Amino acid sequence: MVKQQIDYYASNDKMYVASDCIVFGFDKGDIKLLIFKRRVEPDKGDWSLIGSFVELDEDDNTAAKRVLKQITGLDHVFFEQLKTYTRVDRDQGARCISIAQYALIRIDDHDKELVEKHGAYWCNIDEVPQLTLDHNLMVSDALEKLKRKAKYQPIGFELLPEKFTIPQLQSLYEAIYQKKLDAGNFRKKVLSLKVLEKLQEKDKTSSKRGAFLYRFNASNYKKLVNSGFHFEI
Repeated sequence: MVKQQIDYYASNDKMYVASDCIVFGFDKGDIKLLIFKRRVEPDKGDWSLIGSFVELDEDDNTAAKRVLKQITGLDHVFFEQLKTYTRVDRDQGARCISIAQYALIRIDDHDKELVEKHGAYWCNIDEVPQLTLDHNLMVSDALEKLKRKAKYQPIGFELLPEKFTIPQLQSLYEAIYQKKLDAGNFRKKVLSLKVLEKLQEKDKTSSKRGAFLYRFNASNYKKLVNSGFHFEI
């Protein structure tokens, strides 16, 4: 409950603060974006990112967690602040600034019925429609940040299942970078970093011989960073 406060700034103009979430997922070799049909004016019925106004008893991170929980059913979602959008004419509804967060989730982990209940939809990143307000700009900015971060930090693993193959990992990074990578060089590079733990299980969905499964070793990654090594994929 918000404690009642004296409004010493009552004579000043008011503005709204929104929290908009650019939610990325990875499925069958493609980066996907979670969007839904806007339910309020202006632009009611247009495609939109998921978001909400920041409530009086929330900071921007708390608001983002609430939005992500409401739509996906997940409590522990990787998200990070992208930037604040303050253009005066960005929202026809009122003077409103937006603190955008980009989030990464494993598509198989979310509550599909909950997503459908909210009218949300996973859209291929190459097929994103015209979104409301400045949301297309947010998506573009988030993709650029994802590319930069994925090169130096292992955030891409947030999009994969806990167990994955090297080809699946390569497919993810190809989707993020939007270019083909040499399989031999990629495999040699990622294994040399010692941040993957090889399992005795195999994925045989693509061939009878199968491919060994791996999982990300966060402990080894921390040791690598603490040693001063420059992580790069």
